[in-house]
Amino acid sequence: MKEINTKKAPAAIGPYVQAISTDNLVFTSGQLPLNPETGELVTEIKSATKQALENIKAILEEAGTSMDKVIKCTVFLADINDFAAVNEVYGQYFTDHKPARSAIQVGALPKGGILEIEAIASL
Repeated sequence: MKEINTKKAPAAIGPYVQAISTDNLVFTSGQLPLNPETGELVTEIKSATKQALENIKAILEEAGTSMDKVIKCTVFLADINDFAAVNEVYGQYFTDHKPARSAIQVGALPKGGILEIEAIASL
């Protein structure tokens, strides 16, 4: 296993890494919509979805893979009523290739985030 970390995504806010790769898979940690340059938490749902997915994209690229190799995503939402808005942005990242996905509402997210997204991709 190999730890994956990049400055193009926000640093972990706890005792974990941005991702772990195995011989053929990459598992990202959940990505809050944190701007990696400023550390600012994005709080508008469409912009937040884009930021979280851009963070995942940067981590996957650092690992040597890409968004078109994502197998599964999990989307954690502070408010399930944001589901349609998330889908609107999410669909721009997964056009021809659509991974499996779960989306669930949770009680709370770190830093008061409105969503968090994690991914599993092949190498």
